[in-house]
Amino acid sequence: MELTLYALAAGFVIDLLVGDPHSLPHPVVAIGKLISLSEKTLRWLFPATPQGERWAGGVLWLVVTSVSAAAPAGVLWICQSVSPWLRLVVESLMCWQILAVKSLRTESMKVCTALESGDVEGARFAVSMIVGRDTARLDPAGIARAAVETVAENTSDGVVAPLLFLALGGAPLGFFYKAVNTMDSMLGYIEPPYRDIGLIPAKMDDVMNFIPARVSAFLMLAAGWILGFDLPEGWRIFRRDRYQHASPNSAQTEAACAGLMGLRLAGDAWYHGALHQKPFIGDPRREIAPDDIRRACRLMYGTAFLSLLLSSGVRLLVNLF
Repeated sequence: MELTLYALAAGFVIDLLVGDPHSLPHPVVAIGKLISLSEKTLRWLFPATPQGERWAGGVLWLVVTSVSAAAPAGVLWICQSVSPWLRLVVESLMCWQILAVKSLRTESMKVCTALESGDVEGARFAVSMIVGRDTARLDPAGIARAAVETVAENTSDGVVAPLLFLALGGAPLGFFYKAVNTMDSMLGYIEPPYRDIGLIPAKMDDVMNFIPARVSAFLMLAAGWILGFDLPEGWRIFRRDRYQHASPNSAQTEAACAGLMGLRLAGDAWYHGALHQKPFIGDPRREIAPDDIRRACRLMYGTAFLSLLLSSGVRLLVNLF
């Protein structure tokens, strides 16, 4: 019996029901602490030069990804030696902690609720919890736009890509992906002090997400068609704007979402006190509204279910070989 397939499905269901309770310890927090500790240690070991920091970033990437994959693999090996059913339970819990469907909706809906009630400061705080940009300058439209962009981008990073990695290699490969993604979130900036040490982590995140980002966009377009969004416009904007981002991957789902919803996303944004000039994605066919966050979450859920079907098929193919 193929337990990983059942663990993947069980983890998906648990995530939909439970989400990410803040009261429970989370493995990604441990990965973040490992990244911070490794960064401090390697900065001390390697020369404080651009080349030295790039070497440090490469070693950091190897250390963090290796530990993040080896630790769950070891735990599952021990569980398997005790009982296959124990392995199934433990791997199901691991798959749950790798996925972020419900938590993405929960956190983004806090922004929606605050905007609909007129609490702009509360909305700014809520959106600051889910985006990397500075939020102090955002008006209500900018807050809603940031939330929609985050839901669109994280449909790939937090839902589709993790499911695909879980399908290919179970929880160990899933945690490998989460480590890659977390390193990019923590270190992948072009400003000092991360510009050099974060170079390899950022590039490797681009590599690992190259295929998942494009799969995510096509699944989002399919979900949009099923849910009654504007598929012709979604396809047009996706083809036109899918590379309108510094990352080769981030605009894939953002472009699909913008077209399906008839919105203009992206544009200039502030990060760490510096203005970054970014192109727009989509056409301003109408003004963005708080309810668009809710619609983006519907699109994300539809994409997630299609991704589960695809990932299950991938896992079945893996089992054949």
